[in-house]
Amino acid sequence: MSTLIALIVAAVTFGTVLMFGTLGEVLTERSGNMNLGVEGIMYMGGAFGLAGAFYYEKLVGPAASSGPIAIIIAILSAFLAGAAASAIYSFLTITLRANQNVTGLALSIFGTGVGQFTGEFMRVSEGGFVALSNNLKGAFSQSIMPSFLRNIPIIGKMLFDHTVFFYIAVALAVGMHFFLFKSKRGMYLRAVGESPSTADAAGINISRYKYLATIIGGGISAIGGMVYITTTAGCVWNHEGLSGVGWLAVALVIFCMWKPLNAIWGSVLFGALMIMYLRLVIKFIPTEIYKILPYVVTVIVLVLSSMRNNKEKQPPASLGLNYFREER
Repeated sequence: MSTLIALIVAAVTFGTVLMFGTLGEVLTERSGNMNLGVEGIMYMGGAFGLAGAFYYEKLVGPAASSGPIAIIIAILSAFLAGAAASAIYSFLTITLRANQNVTGLALSIFGTGVGQFTGEFMRVSEGGFVALSNNLKGAFSQSIMPSFLRNIPIIGKMLFDHTVFFYIAVALAVGMHFFLFKSKRGMYLRAVGESPSTADAAGINISRYKYLATIIGGGISAIGGMVYITTTAGCVWNHEGLSGVGWLAVALVIFCMWKPLNAIWGSVLFGALMIMYLRLVIKFIPTEIYKILPYVVTVIVLVLSSMRNNKEKQPPASLGLNYFREER
């Protein structure tokens, strides 16, 4: 039982990173834009999020630094970095109508380079590792729930012994669900993703919805990179740890069928599959087998969905296709 609880707690920690990346891409793809640059966006979010908290602490001093303020600064820094990168993608694909797949791949390379440059620039400038003080590390990594909830047998650690980012991600998933499926603006956004020509004929501003969804979605995904650096990586810059997380988030969008609520349990499941080799060691199974399991599961889900031919389990009809109004 203790091994299972430890696995679940670790899965939630890693799954929170994936949840932000997935939710941001779900919002983006619901508008019909396929942004494959999530990997680069999360790199930028990790570097700029850590930089925001690090330079805030350096400015006010470790003794005067506040954990909640540092968290807010880190979130805003990561969000703005991801939003800026997504704004470039939006301009190229929506205004200039560049190929979305090629632009997304270019953004992935560009964002990875910018993130690594920023992280290494901080490290060289400071003459060593870029890390937050123990005071701020505790603020980023400790649970915000009261001790009596965390001490509940069995369910205490599984439900209440997580960082503030997990609960923010869950609230974001719930809010995004209500926005997409229970609000008029959300219905407009889904209409843009399904049939932009029909939405345009109905008077919906296609460009505005695509721009907003892609930019905000990119900002949300970038927060996932910051969460990885400040939780899993221990508030120390580590560019190697983020490798592949963005691609896993893109795969998780497919697994979740473009539904925000599915991202909650889906990200925890993927997190468990990714860290299982550290918790449940089976000698004759190579580590690489564990790491490809999320992608294998995604392929199986795609095959099953195609066989069922269920409209609700298919991607938005215009996903990855640029809209040419003059051809309407």
